[in-house]
Amino acid sequence: MSVALSVQDVQVRFGPLVALDGITLDVTAGEVVALLGPSGCGKSTLLRVVAGLQPPDRGRVLLDGVDQAAIPAHRRGVGLMFQDHALFPHRDVGANVSFGLRMRGDPPQRREARVAEVLELVGLPGFQRRAVGELSGGERQRVALARTLAPEPRVLMLDEPLGALDRSLRERLVLELRALFDRLDLTVVHVTHDQGEALAIADRVVLVRGGRVVQQGTPRAVWTAPADDWVADFLGFANIVDLEVRAGVGRTAWGLEIRGLELPDGAARVVLRAGGVGLGDAAAPGGVPGVVAGVAFRGEDALVRVAVADGPELAAGVVPGSEPVIGDEVVVCVAPWAVAPLAPSG
Repeated sequence: MSVALSVQDVQVRFGPLVALDGITLDVTAGEVVALLGPSGCGKSTLLRVVAGLQPPDRGRVLLDGVDQAAIPAHRRGVGLMFQDHALFPHRDVGANVSFGLRMRGDPPQRREARVAEVLELVGLPGFQRRAVGELSGGERQRVALARTLAPEPRVLMLDEPLGALDRSLRERLVLELRALFDRLDLTVVHVTHDQGEALAIADRVVLVRGGRVVQQGTPRAVWTAPADDWVADFLGFANIVDLEVRAGVGRTAWGLEIRGLELPDGAARVVLRAGGVGLGDAAAPGGVPGVVAGVAFRGEDALVRVAVADGPELAAGVVPGSEPVIGDEVVVCVAPWAVAPLAPSG
C-alpha cells in the first residue's frame, strides 16, 4: 500500500511548551488511524499541522509523497472535521454541505449533485432545505461530515467528532463511520480520548502522550499488550503487578499465585484483567484472602475493589447480582487468560 500521509519528525512549540516532540507517523492509503491520548497531549495540534493551519517548528508533512511546506491549507486536499460542527446557522443543510465546493469554484449543477450524493452517504437524503437549527445533535454531526466529504479530500481528519454526543448515539455512529470509511476506501486520521471509540473504529491505534508516540499497533495488539504502566492505566486496566514466573506459575511478593501461564521464567510486569480476577472460597488454588473495599455497578458488570494484606488493591469484575458487599471477606484468584504482560514499546 502507498503512503498517503507522512509526518516526519514534527515538532511544535508554544513558548516553553512543547506540543509535539518529534512525531513521526505514516498512514497508508485507505487506512483508518486513531490518535488516542488525553486532552493536551498534542493530538489536535498534529491535525492542524497536517491541514496547514499550524506551521511546524521542525519536520515535514508529505501528502502522496509531496512536501506540503509551501502549499496553503485550502490547496492541500485535507478534510478536517471538528467536534463543535462549525456549521453556518443562517444557511440550510445544502448550503452548508456545498460550502467547500463553492469555494473551489464547482458549477451549480455539480454542487447540487454532489450534495445529494454525500447526504445520501451519511444517512440524510433529502435534507438539503432543512434548517440547521431544526436538526438533532446527531444530524448536525452527519451534516458536518457530509460537508467534509463533499470536496473528496485525500485525507479525512476528524477531531473528537463524537465527543459531544450521548453514549448510545456515539456508539451507533462509530459503527456507521467505520462502515462508511470502508465503503469509500478513505484514508482517515481520527482523534479521540475515548479508548473504546479508538479500538472500534481504527485499523491502527497510535497512543500519544506529551507530544510523543508511546505505542502503536492494531487495536487487538495494543489491548492485549500495553507498552507500559501509563498505557495500561489509560486503557482502563486497574491491576498492574509484578510477578516472578517459574515453570508456568507466577507469584506476587504478597503470595498470590497464577498457574498455567505461558510466560518465560523470570521477572514480569503484567496487567491482570478485572474480568479474570475471581472472588472464590478458601479452597481456591493460589488465592489470597482480602476484604471488599468498594463495589461499583457498571451495567454489564460490577467492579469490586479488594484490599489484600501486603499488596495493592485488586479490582475484580463480577456478574451483577453476585457481587459481595463492603466488608465481606473473600479470596482473590486469577485465571491465566487474564494476565497480559506489558510489552516493549514500538
